[in-house]
Formats: sequence, structure tokens, C-alpha cells
Amino acid sequence: MNLRKKPVRRRKKTANVSVSRSHKKKRVRRGQSRYDRHDPFYMQAKREGYVARSIYKLEEIDKAFGIFKKDSIVLDLGCAPGSWMQYIVNVVDPERGGQAVGIDLLDPHVAFPPHIKIIKGDIFKVSPKELRPDNMKEDGQVFDVIMSDMAPNTTGIASVDQDRSIALCERVLWVARNNLKLDGALIVKVLEGGGMQQLVAEYKKYFQQVKIKRPKSTRVGSKETFIVAMGFSVVE
Repeated sequence: MNLRKKPVRRRKKTANVSVSRSHKKKRVRRGQSRYDRHDPFYMQAKREGYVARSIYKLEEIDKAFGIFKKDSIVLDLGCAPGSWMQYIVNVVDPERGGQAVGIDLLDPHVAFPPHIKIIKGDIFKVSPKELRPDNMKEDGQVFDVIMSDMAPNTTGIASVDQDRSIALCERVLWVARNNLKLDGALIVKVLEGGGMQQLVAEYKKYFQQVKIKRPKSTRVGSKETFIVAMGFSVVE
């Protein structure tokens, strides 16, 4: 019997092509986009005209602790893209003296009414006088609430990122000590980790109550949470 040998199929060698950083970034953006499309808070923010889903974190904190009043004067540290300021526009009343100042190195993605003052600059380089609302000329602390949704530039190394977050929160506390009224409140984002207990202890030196709040709208897997400090009792 004449048996023919079956031809052997050789596998083609594939080139070992490295993925460029730009391609990696595109993959990350595509992944984030897919996440956003399935994130109910992101979709809700888009429907309701808010520039970021983080507005719902502030809303939940306010409902839990009753932070803002109609006549509150508010300072927003790191106010871009502007969702926290959008919440403030809805809760403070300029006819009753309510107003706000926001500061960031970047411009917000939304325009605000006249009782909202936006400063483009570095919060750690401006003076308390520069932060005051334009219609307030007196010296001293003028803010009822200071809030910060700022986060450090992250490295992906948990211990390094948490140390940077703690350092940022310490700087925010310094700003509060120089700008917050007696009995005022402070809301600040922090990445959870080993140094958080010591940070909370430092905040307790200046506030009558210090609470930890992780809003339900926080992304799954995120390390972020919020310190809510109330009853500021030490004026510098």
C-alpha cells in the first residue's frame, strides 16, 4: 500500500512586539470607559448634568452629618472639575449670605453663578486674605466649611500612595487651622492605610468630633474614604 505522509504544518513564529505606553494608556481608558458605562452613579451624573459622579459622595456625607446650611460660607480645595461646587450651588442661598470659594490648578468644567468665586492657583501658596470671598474684607477666619476631594499623584505602590495622601491631608488641616471659623467643619478625602489612625488622632486635637465615612458611591476596590471633622475648637 502506498501511504503518503501527511504534510507537517509549521507554526508561524509571532514577533515579540512590546506594547507602547500610549497603547497601554488607551487600553486603560477603554477599560475605564467600559466601567463607566455600567456604573449607575456615572450614568446618573450624566443624566442630571453633573460633571462628575463624586457629587453623590458629598451629598451622602451632607445627609449623614448635616454639614451645610443655607448661609454657609464654603471653601473647596481642589475644586476642579466642579461637581462638589455644583452641589454647593444647590444648598447655599446667596440671599442669606451663603457663598463659596473654590481653588484649583485646573479650570472647572462648568460655569458658576456670581456667589461662587473660583481661583486658579495653588492652595498651599495663597494667603488666607486671597481666599476670602470678594465681599468680605475683614481679617480672621471666614469659612464655615472647608472641603477637599484632592488626591495625590499615585504610583500604584500602596504604601507610597497612602503616605502621599496622609501628607496632603496634613496640609489640608493646616489650611483649615488658618481659615476655618470656630465650630466649623472639615471634609477631606484620604486613602486608607497604616497611617490613618495617627492622622485621625491629629484631627481630634482641633475638632470636637471626627468621623470616618465611606460613601456608597465610592468605586468598588477604591481605597478612598473621607474624614468628616466637626466642631472646630482651636483658632490659630
